[in-house]
Amino acid sequence: MIEQPTMVKICGILEESPGVKTFFFKLNLNFEPGQFVMVWIPLLDEKPFTVSYIQDDLLGISVLKKGGFTNALHSKKIGDTLGIRGPYGRGFSLKSDFNSCVVGGGIGMASLATLVDRLNLAVEEHLGNVTIIQGARTAAEIVYQNRFRDMKLCTEDGTAGIKGTTVDLLRDLLEKQRFRKVYACGPERMLYKVVELCKGRGIECEVSLERYIKCGFGVCGQCDCSGQRVCIDGPVFNREELSRMEDFGKIIITKTGERIIH
Repeated sequence: MIEQPTMVKICGILEESPGVKTFFFKLNLNFEPGQFVMVWIPLLDEKPFTVSYIQDDLLGISVLKKGGFTNALHSKKIGDTLGIRGPYGRGFSLKSDFNSCVVGGGIGMASLATLVDRLNLAVEEHLGNVTIIQGARTAAEIVYQNRFRDMKLCTEDGTAGIKGTTVDLLRDLLEKQRFRKVYACGPERMLYKVVELCKGRGIECEVSLERYIKCGFGVCGQCDCSGQRVCIDGPVFNREELSRMEDFGKIIITKTGERIIH
């Protein structure tokens, strides 16, 4: 693990959608799908991002432009430098690799991308299959379409795939087939519904929570969810752990520390 930021140069930029860019850099990192790194822009701020691409020493982070930090990141060019520290947190467990379903909502798909790569390797070595569901508000927000060509898509406005949500699509699929395990990342209310679906059908499930992470190593408590520090106890939690977390899907903590009903 890198405790102090290591300065890296951006060596490639890929536009995944009108609002999402992937920034590539070279760094040797012992990373497991579901973990995250802290990305530092000198003289500005530091924010957490998952690694969405990894191949030997080439890594990529996919960034949705939505605030001051991400706007600044989107303005970066090849050759510009960033600080990276980590990886942090607990990633996905891959004990039930076969006949799995991966459910990504919005930019949550970035946290699942390296997991899909790992699952696909397992499928190539053994019999099994991986079903990928991705949902967004509209077709322009779908990412990784060339990377994962067999995704089942859904959009709220019906401009790509079926009209509806990831939960609607997962529910339909569960009427026709059974998965050994479901992995998910996206808005927390979506995750709550996915977990409830899996719980009702006795399906193993792991989700990656997206809470406000400030320090990355469990000191500030900003990412608390019912006593669990998402940055070190998660961000990946299983169905049984989530069932004991009363705040999950109901209450979040803002960056000012205020607890609000989700």
